[in-house]
Amino acid sequence: MYFKHIYDKGLAQSSYLVGCQASGEAIVIDPRRDVEEYLKIAEQENLNITHITETHIHADFLSGSRELANITGAMLLLSDEGGIDWQYQFQHTGLKDGNKFKVGNLLFEVIHTPGHTPEHISFLLTDTASSDKPVMIFTGDFVFVGDVGRPDLLEEAAGIAGSRKTGAHQMFDSLKKFKSLPDYLQVLPGHGAGSACGKSLGAVPSSTVGYEKLVNWALNISDENGFIDTLLEGQPEAPKYFGMMKKLNKSGPQILGGIPRPGRLTLVQLKDAIEKGIKIIDTRNKLAFAGGHLPGSINIQDNGGFSTWSGWILNYEEPFILIADEKNIEDLTKSLIRIGLDNIYGYINDIDLWANQGHELQTVKQISCCEVKMKLDADYNSIQLVDVRAKSEYDEGRIEGSMNIHAGRLLDNLDLLDKNKDIILHCASGDRSSMGVSLLKSAGYENVYNLTGGFNAWQIEYPHCTDDVTMESVSEFL
Repeated sequence: MYFKHIYDKGLAQSSYLVGCQASGEAIVIDPRRDVEEYLKIAEQENLNITHITETHIHADFLSGSRELANITGAMLLLSDEGGIDWQYQFQHTGLKDGNKFKVGNLLFEVIHTPGHTPEHISFLLTDTASSDKPVMIFTGDFVFVGDVGRPDLLEEAAGIAGSRKTGAHQMFDSLKKFKSLPDYLQVLPGHGAGSACGKSLGAVPSSTVGYEKLVNWALNISDENGFIDTLLEGQPEAPKYFGMMKKLNKSGPQILGGIPRPGRLTLVQLKDAIEKGIKIIDTRNKLAFAGGHLPGSINIQDNGGFSTWSGWILNYEEPFILIADEKNIEDLTKSLIRIGLDNIYGYINDIDLWANQGHELQTVKQISCCEVKMKLDADYNSIQLVDVRAKSEYDEGRIEGSMNIHAGRLLDNLDLLDKNKDIILHCASGDRSSMGVSLLKSAGYENVYNLTGGFNAWQIEYPHCTDDVTMESVSEFL
């Protein structure tokens, strides 16, 4: 048996390629949309991808199953569980609880494991050439390392009222099936630490049933009501794009036929795009953005959170421009198409050329912790402190008097912000607040500041602020 774990750090998402070396056949489980890596691995290992499957209709990334099937001609095996509302709406071979299929000498058995979603299935794998007992279970978003899939996404992202409680009850029952499995069975989940599909996912890529029985909180609560309360409490905010992913993955993602290649814009094309009001996403780091950026552009940094924050901010129906280094364009494009953001109008890689033609660049106003303290002491009512972290972070510790508006929901809550006050944003260290400042500036807010170092710096510096910072320096700064 050949086994390969493929991991996308940006989405904390796992897919798997498993092959029978005797027959040369292989299956891909939960593929992402840019499928070249699966094809490359199969070619290197002298395998043909003959089967493709998914554990469920995904919410956090756009599936590559149709893309891969279009290229390889592989059989597409998808869940037919969950009822009429949870059926895939494109051609496939349906799977039900208890169904079995073979990929060469590899035997897969389907287990219906609802809870995260009604149609969710898991796969028991037996390598029949070596044993008559299963050795692995692919759990998707059912059981993670140290956690289980959240049941509230259908309500949070897709607007299906009451589904969180139903899903929680289903998850409790599904875990009974998991507990009955042999302890030695290896557990291969669909996500790792950083995913919004659970609240406390471990960073270890795999586990065993026995290990999860020992350490996974969800397997150690026997009271159903207590389990449901704990499961639903403290889940992270569901990114806005999750609802769109559910819709597209159910109806069938558009087949691209390859990775799109956005074009580099001339300055004339850029000027025309700006006049048309096309959104500009500046992917440079927060310090470069603060030092000078195109008016109205939004700072979504090219780091591990790029895909998710793009999904929070961008409209699926509207084109957008990227500001990025030439060498990063391909990876950024892959990150975007993985969540269905295909409308890349083009990119520019050097804003200095724009500035050298006499166009003005804007800067981000920065303010230190001690300067904020002095402002608060002098005129508390002239400031709005806005914490753009997640609610769970805010609840654990915050600056007294601050309000919590998640960075991804700032533009939905402009009515809470006073343009006549100095609005000071902060997150943990400054990344999310840099994006938040850019969002507010794009909406016409001028008196917006980024707290240097964020809440982490506040905890360290605030107790040591002294009168060395004078009100004159603060007034001059502001």
